[in-house]
This record gives sequence, C-alpha cells and structure tokens, in this order.
Amino acid sequence: MWKCSHTDQQLQQKESCKHACNDRFKYTHVLNTVFVGPEKWAENFPLANGPRQSPINIVPKETQYDPSLKALKLKYDPSNAKGILNNGHSFQVDFVDDTDSSTLTGGPISGTYRLKQFHFHWGASDNRGSEHTVNGIKFACELHLVHWNTKYPSFGEAASQPDGLAVVGVFLKIGAANPRIQRVLDAFDAIKTKGKQASFSNFDPKTLLPGSLDYWTYEGSLTTPPLLESVTWIVLKEPISVSPLLLIIKNGLLFSGEGEPPCCMVDNYRPPQQLKGRQVFASFK
Repeated sequence: MWKCSHTDQQLQQKESCKHACNDRFKYTHVLNTVFVGPEKWAENFPLANGPRQSPINIVPKETQYDPSLKALKLKYDPSNAKGILNNGHSFQVDFVDDTDSSTLTGGPISGTYRLKQFHFHWGASDNRGSEHTVNGIKFACELHLVHWNTKYPSFGEAASQPDGLAVVGVFLKIGAANPRIQRVLDAFDAIKTKGKQASFSNFDPKTLLPGSLDYWTYEGSLTTPPLLESVTWIVLKEPISVSPLLLIIKNGLLFSGEGEPPCCMVDNYRPPQQLKGRQVFASFK
C-alpha cells in the first residue's frame, strides 16, 4: 500500500510523482517542467481573475461588524450521508439532497440551502493547508461544507447563480487528537486513488463544528475550477483541533488514478486572492 508519509524515500517519491499529474487543473507546480499550479488556472478558466474570487486573507481589524447578521442554523440528518469519493483533487463526503432534511438557514443568507457535500483542503506540512488565512496565518487544514439554494431546481443550476451556494469553512489546527474525524479517516483505504468511492452512511457533519459559530462572511467563489462566483462564504472564527498523526494519515491519498504513477494528494489549496473592493463582515464584535 502506498503511503505518503514523510520519510526521505517517500519525499523523493512524492517529488517524482508530481510529473504524473496531468488533469485540466492541478495544484502541483511541476508537470514536465511546466508550471501548472493555481496561478496558471486563468489560462483555462478566465474567471480565475474575476471580481469575487476565493479564498481571501481575512484581516479581522478590517472586517465590519454587522448586527443584522443572524445566528447560523445547521440542521443535518446523519442518515443523509451516502458515500465518500476521491475526486482527484480532494476527498468528499456526499449527502442525499432531494429533501430539506439537511439544511443551512440563517446567517447572512435568505431562504434554505441544502447540504450537498463536505470536503477538506490540506498541506504537505502542518504549517500550511488552509485556503483562507487570518492575518496571513495559515492553518493546517480547512473543511468546507457546501450547500445550495433551494430557490433553484438543482445544485448544478444553483452553482451558476450569484446567490446559488453557501459554504461554511472551518479551520483545523494542530492540537489534541480529534476522534470525530477518525471515522472519515478510516474510510481512506477504500478511496486511495482518483475515482474510487465507497459507501459512507450515518454521519453527522455537526460533529466537525467548533463550539462557537461566530463567523466572517463575504461574497466569493468556488476555490477550484471552474471558480464560479456563486458562493456566500461563511468562515467560522474558532478552529477545531486535529493531531499531526491524523494529517499524516490523510496525506496517504493520491491525486492519481489506479495504475498511474503515484501522485500524492497534498497542498490541495488555492492561495488567497485579492479582495478587489469587497467588504468582509463579522457576526461578532
């Protein structure tokens, strides 16, 4: 079994496996000596240079407290969890979304948004991995819970609308072991390579949330191509903890498919983008 841990030999393997990544977009910076990291995404996806791109660097002293922002209401039905997938860029846990049994309401949004999936972004080392940063500080990992606006008939149609999606972002910091994440990690052997999927049922995403739901919010985009500018971002201020060992285990996933040269799934995050005049609001003083 391929393990993307941090021995010298495996680091060499990780370096060589970068050359195996040849999808339409990649996070790796070398492909047959050609740079193909996020800074090059605009060549295939011009919206990468759009006016409301994500992620961003959040500067708390420059955010604006908005007393009209409501408390977040997250109602998740554990029985809606249906599967876990290696999509070649991250892993995602998918949810049944044909009813309003798992929803997000309140906060900065109007109406009801259904949970579609959650996924993570992380780094090759513990000092990077989050997509959003706070005062330039990177966290080890970032969880995204993706919801779509039920005023539209489907997730696909919502994803192309300015108010179509709402994503709750949660930072993960290095600290105590987190048993709430272990169940997700235990499923990784079944989805080691791109395209692999497995059943994943009876899981409550609320167990991955911190005690405080204070948040920052702004109008942004998907952080992976096609980078559609359809996301109301809700970034929680309080991180949850994860042990370094769990992050190493997580680094065992591959960008590459079965039978391809192994390309370790690490550093799957987009750097912060320019605000371009947008205001970030806070639900707290």
